[in-house]
Amino acid sequence: MSVTLDGDKSGTVPVRARTYLRGPRPEAVPALVGTACTAVGLIDVAAGVFPRFRHSRMHSLAEVLPGALGPFAAALSLSAGVLLLLLAHGLKRRKRRAWRAAVVLLPAGALAQFSYRHSILGALVSLTLCYLLVRHRHEFAALPDPRSRWRALANFVLLGAGSLGLGLVIVSAHPRRMVGSPSIADRLQHVLYGLVGFEGPVDYSGDTSWTVGCSLGALGLLTAVTTIYLAFRPEHPAARLTEDDEARLRALLERHGGRDSLGHFALRRDKAVVFSPSGKAAVCYRVVSGVMLASGDPIGDVEAWPGAIERFMDEARAHSWTPAVMGCGETGGEVWTRETGLTALELGDEAVVDVADFSLAGRAMRNVRQMVKRIERGGYETRVRRVADIGEAELARIRRAAADWRGTDTERGFSMALGRIGDTADRDCVVATAHKADEHSADSPYGDLKAVLHFVPWGTDGMSLDLMRRDRSADPGMNELLIVASLQAAPRLGISRVSLNFAMFRSALARGEKLGAGPVLRVWRGLLIFLSRWFQIESLYKFNAKFRPRWEPRFVVYRAARDLPRISFAAMQAEGFVHLTLPRPLRSAPRRPCAHARPQAGEQDARTA
Repeated sequence: MSVTLDGDKSGTVPVRARTYLRGPRPEAVPALVGTACTAVGLIDVAAGVFPRFRHSRMHSLAEVLPGALGPFAAALSLSAGVLLLLLAHGLKRRKRRAWRAAVVLLPAGALAQFSYRHSILGALVSLTLCYLLVRHRHEFAALPDPRSRWRALANFVLLGAGSLGLGLVIVSAHPRRMVGSPSIADRLQHVLYGLVGFEGPVDYSGDTSWTVGCSLGALGLLTAVTTIYLAFRPEHPAARLTEDDEARLRALLERHGGRDSLGHFALRRDKAVVFSPSGKAAVCYRVVSGVMLASGDPIGDVEAWPGAIERFMDEARAHSWTPAVMGCGETGGEVWTRETGLTALELGDEAVVDVADFSLAGRAMRNVRQMVKRIERGGYETRVRRVADIGEAELARIRRAAADWRGTDTERGFSMALGRIGDTADRDCVVATAHKADEHSADSPYGDLKAVLHFVPWGTDGMSLDLMRRDRSADPGMNELLIVASLQAAPRLGISRVSLNFAMFRSALARGEKLGAGPVLRVWRGLLIFLSRWFQIESLYKFNAKFRPRWEPRFVVYRAARDLPRISFAAMQAEGFVHLTLPRPLRSAPRRPCAHARPQAGEQDARTA
């Protein structure tokens, strides 16, 4: 396979020749420094908590580490240890802000070593590590991640819980000097008081009370300072699709939108975009929990895809984000893997119905045919129209109904959902509605509307299912009714192919139920069926299979197997299955609204589980 380089020079070169586009690998120095900070932090915490450790054979090593500073050894060891542990992950990710904090912390530790203990060796350890950071400063250039105010609350909860647990260890680490036998409740009360600077009910002989009090006070101060910093630092919001970006993407979709059924979903306004140097291709993405998550194939000319992919990987490298692609097609997966050295794994299959081949006749379609006929006899009628052909008042009712019938507290969707209905820029979208006049229609804010399907364009001759919503009081089978109505109306709209839902691990479910399936495949299918209680994996596959589609494989592209859990969690956040936010009173002013319209398939998601 060969492609044309996207840049100032022209010509055709083998894809494999572009080895400089390989995914970012962990740098030796940042990984080493981060690991060293973790080890030093743990030793510092141990030195501050356990008195035996400070006077054991490890004393000669512990005393040269930041934190062993005379009478304040315990408190400063804890502070330095916790700070180094907090910085270690950022240093491994080559974050510039973590580097700056470490460069400030280490000289301060060296000064404390020399001022309080007159330890030249201890100061040299801190200064040597600081020198290594300064010497390799160019390797710590990763830019900040998108952030919001909820991180302050997360820091307070996590670090507070850690301080509470560590405080209980500190209080209990001096049993020989403890006066009496205080209960767990007394020790917990002593920790809580100590974190805010007050003396608790537990007493010790000698100067141990002072040591424990300083240690608890240091933990409380550290929790307060880091929380205040995170709460009041400027927000660095996630990028949004600008009007100019959207206009450029629409121009690319007009010329190349027929290649990928997910192309139009790139116009979600909660995504960011990178373009190839020539502007002939683009990759849309969102950053979630440090994962740079793209979806579908790149937009635009296939020959320009390598340039857009290169920009994507450069952006991931600049921020030290983990690159990943969800739901790309076979061609896209091949280009991604060859251009970047990433790995592709089949995620599931997309159900595509060719309109010319669809028919309700035959035994295989009997259940769908009977369901549709029964609903039609119940007085329901369907309408399938372009958005441009629907009045604004009716569109407003459809939007309101779709929002009210969502069925979840949060909007869902990222890779296969547009996130809006009836926008003036989406006049080519198709809306299918089911109507029935009854005694409740006059009082309902939705009139006689009972169900809604929304499709986005797939080139000039196709459409891709976006969302499916229905009134819970309507008869079962509304989604089947509207899909059949849409397929039957497709020729009138110039549509020859319709993309329905995405079924995760469809091949495993299909092969696992066949005669002769092996034990491993049967166990894997059983696990998927178990998970379907929460993610509707099996029900979505069976819903798709009713319409006798052809199956198009979709892939997830990732860097290493160890990244898959992190990518999976980020994908669940992006799709709306995991929702992290501040309590309402602590939220900042609302931003530009961007609905994540993850639809419902039957009773659940329309595009993917």
